Amino acid sequence: MSERYIGLMSGTSLDGVDGVLVTFDNHQPRLWAQAEWPMPSALRAEFLALNQPGANEIHRAALAANALMAGYAAVVAQLLQTSGLSATDVRAIGAHGQTVRHQPGGHDGLGYTVQLNQPALLAERTGIDVVADFRSRDLAAGGQGAPLVPAFHQHLWAQAGQTVAVLNLGGIANLSLLHADGRVEGFDTGPANVLLDAWCQRHRGEPFDAAGAWAAQGQVQSDWLHKWLQEPFLALSPPKSTGRDLFDLAWLESRLPSHAKPEDVQATLLAFTAQTVLMALRAHAPEARQVWVCGGGVRNTRLMAALLAGWPEGRVSSTAEGGLDPQWVEATAFAWLACQHVHRRPGNLAAVTGAAGARVLGALYPR
Repeated sequence: MSERYIGLMSGTSLDGVDGVLVTFDNHQPRLWAQAEWPMPSALRAEFLALNQPGANEIHRAALAANALMAGYAAVVAQLLQTSGLSATDVRAIGAHGQTVRHQPGGHDGLGYTVQLNQPALLAERTGIDVVADFRSRDLAAGGQGAPLVPAFHQHLWAQAGQTVAVLNLGGIANLSLLHADGRVEGFDTGPANVLLDAWCQRHRGEPFDAAGAWAAQGQVQSDWLHKWLQEPFLALSPPKSTGRDLFDLAWLESRLPSHAKPEDVQATLLAFTAQTVLMALRAHAPEARQVWVCGGGVRNTRLMAALLAGWPEGRVSSTAEGGLDPQWVEATAFAWLACQHVHRRPGNLAAVTGAAGARVLGALYPR
C-alpha cells in the first residue's frame, strides 16, 4: 500500500491552516481526508505584527510558533479521525510553518527567509515524523527559497507539446509555467489577497471581500493603477519572490491620494492583481491555452472574471476541473515535498528558484 503523508499549510493570507492526508502513486495525489483550522484573531494579529520590527520579537515569535503548533496538531487529529487511521499509519507530516519575513538575496547577498514553526513540538504531540524548514536549503544554494510548488505542479499538470500555466492566488500570486518543451518557470507575480484582505479588514471589519462584492461597488482608478504598475518588483526578471515585506498597507497608503474612496481602492486593487498576473503571462507564456487556478482567490468570482476577460487566448479555470480542489493544492504540495525528503529526492527546481542545483529540501524531526 502506498505511503501516507500529511501536508499542512498556513499561508500569507493568514486565514487558517489547511491539512490533507494523501497518498502518491507516480506522483499523482489521492486525498483521503481534508481538514482546516481557522486562525484565531489574536494569533493572526500577532503574525501580522511580526512581519514588522517590534519589541521583544524573539519571545513573541517563539510563543506564536507554539500556538500555531496547537492548530497544526488539531488538524492532524481531525485528519486521522476522519480517515480512521492512527499515527503509525502515516509516514511523515510536511509542515510549512508561517512565513513572517522573506528577504532572499538581500543584505549580505544571501538574505534570509523565516517561517515560524516548532516541528519538534508537532512531532511530540502527534507521534508522527515531521519534515519542516523546506526553504532554507534552497536559499543556502543561492536560490530564492520560493516558489517551491512548481515542481509539484509539473508532476501534476504538465502536458507534452502544450504550455500549461498554474496560478496560485494566495496572499501572494505565483505562477508555474509548464512549457510545451518541458521547461518549467515559476515566480511570484505580485499581491493577490494580501492587500485585498487587509484593505477590506480595515474598512469593513471583514477578513476578505466575499466574491469581490465590495470591489464591484467601486470604480477602477486608472491613474492609481498605472502608478502601482510601476512597482520595480514587477519589472524584475525571474527568479523572483516577494511577500508582506514589500506588499503591505504601508506600500498601498504611500501610493494613495488623501481623498480616495475605500471602495474605489478595493476595485483598483482587484484590477491590479489581475493585471500583474496577465502581464506575467503575456511576457513569459503567451502561448498558454490552459490556466489552472488554485488558492483562496479562486472564490473571488470578480477576480476570476477579470482574469478570464483578460486572457481570451485560453481557458482560465479552477484546479477542481484538473482533479484537485483548489483549497487543498498547497497543503498537498507540502505533503509531496515531505515525501520527496523521505526518499531523498530533490524538491526544488533550480531553474525556478535560481539555486545552484537540485537539492533535497527540509529537515526531519523523528517522532
